[in-house]
Amino acid sequence: MKKNIHLSVLLIVLLIVSCKQDVKKVVVEEKATETSAEPDKKKPLSPHTSTMAMIGDAHIHIDYSSPGVRNRIIFGGLLAYDQLWQAGAHMATWIETNKDLIIDGKMLPAGKYGFFTIPSKEEWTIIFNSNWDQHGKDEYEEKDDVLRFKVKPIISDEVTEHLEYQVNKINDNEGAISLSWEKVSIKFNFKVNQ
Repeated sequence: MKKNIHLSVLLIVLLIVSCKQDVKKVVVEEKATETSAEPDKKKPLSPHTSTMAMIGDAHIHIDYSSPGVRNRIIFGGLLAYDQLWQAGAHMATWIETNKDLIIDGKMLPAGKYGFFTIPSKEEWTIIFNSNWDQHGKDEYEEKDDVLRFKVKPIISDEVTEHLEYQVNKINDNEGAISLSWEKVSIKFNFKVNQ
């Protein structure tokens, strides 16, 4: 009889302990389900961004999506040489100026422009196109180019992970626009037309 009581007590204790562990397991599983039910808040692969600066009275604004290198060969790989590129991801990159600019000895009238490039190993073609509101280069037409000129790329040992534009002031009348991505940078100066 005593054996049966001890055995019964032991079974009851084991049952209680087992139930408590099952309850804990259920609570943990419910919390895990609640957490995974939240929307995925991953950072976009090509975040939309912009840069701007005042050079004298000129307000220069660049709007673009900034793709990452993500262990890829970009120029001459992902982006073939000698092919038109919208100089960003998704929508075409655009540049807006409220003042006429002189770039490469040519006038760029105040306005908003699609910014395109044709990268190559030795030199890049820089293009300001009147059609600024387009997906990628889907609607690009050369006849809409307002300004074209060439620059030499600068090759670095360091990798710029995400495409980055900068507008830098040289003085009250001059500035520089640069693009850097992977191990390549390009840069060109401009003057505000007085």
